[in-house]
Amino acid sequence: MDVAVFHKLLTSAIQKGASDIHLQAGYPPLMRVNGELLEVKYHPLTAEETLGIAEEILSNTYRREKLPDLSELDVSYGLEGQGRFRVNLYRQRGSLSIVLRVIPISIKTFKELSLPPVMDQIANLRRGLVLVVGATGNGKSTTLAAMIEQINLTRRAHILTIEDPIEFLFKHKLSVISQRELGSDTPTFGTALHAALRQDPDVIMIGEMRDAETVEIALKSAETGHLVLSSLHTTDAVKTIARLIGFCSPDQEATVRARLADSLMAVVSLRLLPMKGQLGRLPAVEILRVTRTIQECIRDPAKTGDIPSYMVKGAEMYGMQTFDQHLLALVKEGKVDLDAAKLACNDPAELERALLMEG
Repeated sequence: MDVAVFHKLLTSAIQKGASDIHLQAGYPPLMRVNGELLEVKYHPLTAEETLGIAEEILSNTYRREKLPDLSELDVSYGLEGQGRFRVNLYRQRGSLSIVLRVIPISIKTFKELSLPPVMDQIANLRRGLVLVVGATGNGKSTTLAAMIEQINLTRRAHILTIEDPIEFLFKHKLSVISQRELGSDTPTFGTALHAALRQDPDVIMIGEMRDAETVEIALKSAETGHLVLSSLHTTDAVKTIARLIGFCSPDQEATVRARLADSLMAVVSLRLLPMKGQLGRLPAVEILRVTRTIQECIRDPAKTGDIPSYMVKGAEMYGMQTFDQHLLALVKEGKVDLDAAKLACNDPAELERALLMEG
């Protein structure tokens, strides 16, 4: 596969609305469209072809002689005027494989992403920690980009992003945006975060909360008056709180719980579902806003499990919602099929009971 054919494949993926492209020796290229992996009409790739594509991707970033020793690597790749791709190179069965995540050029609004109106309030926060969580491929990066663009359009602020790699490219509007990439701009998240506090940021976006050091600096940044945005591979708000606490040693749990209660402002959890009767996917969204009651639940391990019940009660006043609340609404509105909703919800039996009660 030469460069021209490779670029045609990428262009086709953008046009078809694919989220990912898989290239592996011994198999034809695959595209993930609407959550399903589809085979592209092309011959099975050879190890030499995947190596050549990897060389093209890394040609402006890493020296070619590093490839024989490469086991895995995250980089970005762009097609001018068409789109960008977050690329993961990894070795399997002795040859290089490649997965490219499609990143659109345009940044969608909350409304275009079918996110709830309360997202405007969350993006307008001036301090604290806001997390966007969910499994891989459920829209965390896209949602974070929409939040940054909303701030960019409405506030005069310095937004600093630390990413691995840089995904969406932002242009200055009301805000000034500095984007730093691991490898080319800074060696580690920790180094970049330590330096961040000396770069006069109002908003800091950390691509992913990966370890105890990242969590510690993120909390410190939130405590000192910055708005910190980040993502985490967890499935809901309660598990997110548990994961953050789990990064730290057991003897620090009470301290971390207290700091988290004071600093955490919101958790937005995402699960993408196929739309009913048409192509495309729609997010089911859980929203946690940290009120005084939620703060007490975070501080006290015995009360943390009560958070979902308070989210249900806080729907009208604070815009909070659980997954099951949102899934019920999506099914009633005819946007999502009941079977798909049952697979995504926490309590399928309760979802069916609620639908029966409402006729």
